[in-house]
Formats: sequence, C-alpha cells, structure tokens
Amino acid sequence: MEHRIINRREFLKIGAIGAAAAAVAGCAAPAAPAPATEAPAAEAPATEAPATEAPAAEAPATEAPAAEAPAEGASGKLEIFSWWTSGGEVEALNGLFKVMQERNPNVEIVNAAITGGTMSGGDMKAVLQTRMMGGDPPESFQIHLGGELLVGSYVDAGLMEPLDTLYTDQGWDKVFPPLLIEIASKDGHPWSVPVNIHRANVLWASNKPFEEIGATPPKTWDEFFVVAEQLKAKGMPAILLAESNPGFTAQVWETMLISIMGAEKFRGLFTGDTSWSDPDITAGLEMLAKMLDYANPDYLATSWADVNDLLIAGKAAMMIQGDWTPGVLWSKDFTEFTWQPAPGNENVYQMLSDSFPLPKGVKNPEAAKAWLEVCGSKEGQDAFNPAKGSIPARTDADVSLYTDYHKWAMEHWKTDTIIPSVVHGAAAGLAFMTDFMNAVNVFVTNKNVEETQAALVQAATDAGYKV
Repeated sequence: MEHRIINRREFLKIGAIGAAAAAVAGCAAPAAPAPATEAPAAEAPATEAPATEAPAAEAPATEAPAAEAPAEGASGKLEIFSWWTSGGEVEALNGLFKVMQERNPNVEIVNAAITGGTMSGGDMKAVLQTRMMGGDPPESFQIHLGGELLVGSYVDAGLMEPLDTLYTDQGWDKVFPPLLIEIASKDGHPWSVPVNIHRANVLWASNKPFEEIGATPPKTWDEFFVVAEQLKAKGMPAILLAESNPGFTAQVWETMLISIMGAEKFRGLFTGDTSWSDPDITAGLEMLAKMLDYANPDYLATSWADVNDLLIAGKAAMMIQGDWTPGVLWSKDFTEFTWQPAPGNENVYQMLSDSFPLPKGVKNPEAAKAWLEVCGSKEGQDAFNPAKGSIPARTDADVSLYTDYHKWAMEHWKTDTIIPSVVHGAAAGLAFMTDFMNAVNVFVTNKNVEETQAALVQAATDAGYKV
C-alpha cells in the first residue's frame, strides 16, 4: 500500500488514517521496586505466561538484517534513563539490553530507571531535567513521541541532535509508518526513535465479577452505568482509579470525551476547530462526576502502581488503561481478563509511542547511536514489544512472536481512526498536558464542573488553543 506523508496538523485533523498507516504497530505505570542500576543486557525476562495470551519470557533471538548492525561494536558506558520498573516493562527493557549487548559486547549498560512521581515517569523526568539543564545528559532517555519532546521542551531548547542521518542509514523512512515519522519530526527533522505503539483507550475487565452478575463488559457509557449498579449491589466497585498523583483519571476522562464528541471533534480541541468552552466538555465533566460514585472509594490514596494488584485481587471489576497493562498482568501470572475498546471508543485508536532521542554533548555518542540503532531495529522491537504489551513501530515485525492481544491491536491499528493521547504527550506539549492532568486531579476532589472547565479554558488559552 502506498503511504502519504502527512504533517502533524493533518494527523490531528484527518478523519480516518488507520488504513493509511497500514502497519502493525509507554509507556507504562511505575511500580515500587526499581531495577538494579547496572542492568546486564544478557539477562532474558524471567516471567513465563501461557503462550496463547502472554509472551514467552525469553527475548526473541530474531536476527536483524545485516544492514542494521553497526560495522564495529561500540564500547564504554551507556546510561539509559527510563521509568520502566514494573513487571512486563522490566522484561521488555531487558530484551532491548540483550540485543544491545549481543551487538556491542564491550558496552557497559547503566540502567538508570527511576520509579515514582506524577503519571508516567514524573520522578525520572524531574531528575532528567536537572541533568539536561546542567549539561550532563545520559546517552539517551525514554520520552513520549511527539509534543512531550518537541513543544516547549528539549528540542526547542536546542539540547537535542536531529536524527536525519540515522533514519536514512537505517532505512527507517521505509519501515516506520509515515504517521509516526511525522509525529517524531519538527522543522523537517526527526528527533527520536519510536520503539513501539501503545493504545491508551482500552477497557480491561476481570472475568470473575462479570460471571457473578451474568453480564458482559460494557461497550457504551450507558451500559457501564447499568453494570456499575449491578456490581454496586454486590458491594464491588465497577472501575479502578488511582489519583494519589495527577494523570490516571485524566486518561480515563479522555475516553469519555472521545465517546461524547467523536474522534473528529475531540481532535479539534488541539487544532482550533473545537472550543474548550464547548458544552461537550461540560457534559464530559458531569459524566466523570457520576462515574466517581462507582470507583474504588480510596482512589485519592491509590497509586498507579496499585491498580493492577487491585484488579487481580478482585477489588474492582474494570479499569481503563493503555496496553502496557497486559504486560504487567502477565508478569504476575494473571490471565483471567478480557479487553475491548473503552466505552464509546469503538473504531477509535488513541495512540502514543515510547521513543529514545539523542541529547547533545553525551559522554559516549558512539554507544548512544548504537543504542538508537537497536531501538529502531526489527530485532530490538521484536525483543521488546511482546513483553511490553505494545505493538512494534516497524511495519515488518515477526507477527508469530506476538500474543492474541497484540494481533488484535495490530488489526485495529490498520483500520481504526487514529487520534493522539493528551496525557501521554502525543496531542500536546508538556505544559498543557500538566495543566490538563492537574485540572482533572482537582476535579475528582471537589466535582466542581464550572471551576474545572474554567481551569481547562485557561490552560487552553495559555497553549494557544481555541477557547
């Protein structure tokens, strides 16, 4: 299929680009235990899960095309920042480290993963910012593809190297979907290497609660509230929220807005076609206030790291999260769950992508470039994504290595309308993303619709969006 390069504004505005992507495709939540600072790349993931539902623990050994491997291996220390410290994430990252070590046996990998903080990687991002502004960058770091890196961030500050040569030399312009290349690019240059594609708007449902009430997971929000009443009668919260720090509920609320507005109008919030004063924003806040009555009552004290264990323990029936979720659940040997689009989100794929850039002034540029080559390679992506739950950014993945969930997501990536995630940095820059999450975080404490919409309008004004 022929692909048309589209710009970032078109990505936000175009109505149905899934077929144009024609490609198989965390970003995930932090957990309490952080991996050791030295991560031996040779270690394969240790978790085993049923082959039909969860990826095998051993990182795939698929040989990459010879053109992708560096002519001479790099050497010296390679420091990699990320927030990947949970089950599934650790195994996935170790898969990348293993490929890196096999290609570059003289490199000493320093896994500088940091857990905790607001939403995805809050504490890591704070430490990274100090390092970057102090002129002491790591060789590379995890960051969401798009606005999080490109808008009012390190690229605008002149702290990053463009990656045009790598993209050309590695042939990534031929194997990454044009959409991803455009999201990665600013001023005509790509600035980071996507290692995956995540879907944010997925409903994960534990099987047992629905068996007990004789129901199926809801496909609409109207159905959700019917099922939620049935679960409430049994003394069970319908949905898990984790708002000890901002971010979790904001992501859930995005799916509500999508269901109310539709993909085109939701996208318009970031193109100037939809006002943040729109009555649909009001309706979305009113729906969120109603939903809070069916959530775990301790959601203000619950962290993102807690929700997977709560679902496994039967403390609630459902949660809306991205597809880093199955990697965490598989790592805990839990397979009694199903997945489907979030209510009202059928045929809409809300995407985000984890990526790695190249800071200026790194201590070991040779190792840094070798790392990026691994991140963009077929071998690296096929070692990383089966455990992570995400689908590869490359279009030539070995589909046989992936689970039923991955194959489901791959098909939806081809056919669904693709829209960007706010909370995960694809739709907007870091400043608006932070304001958005904070506004929702305040809302779940006071349920004040008028004040929250006013805060969102102010954030949109500051970001230059339509109000």
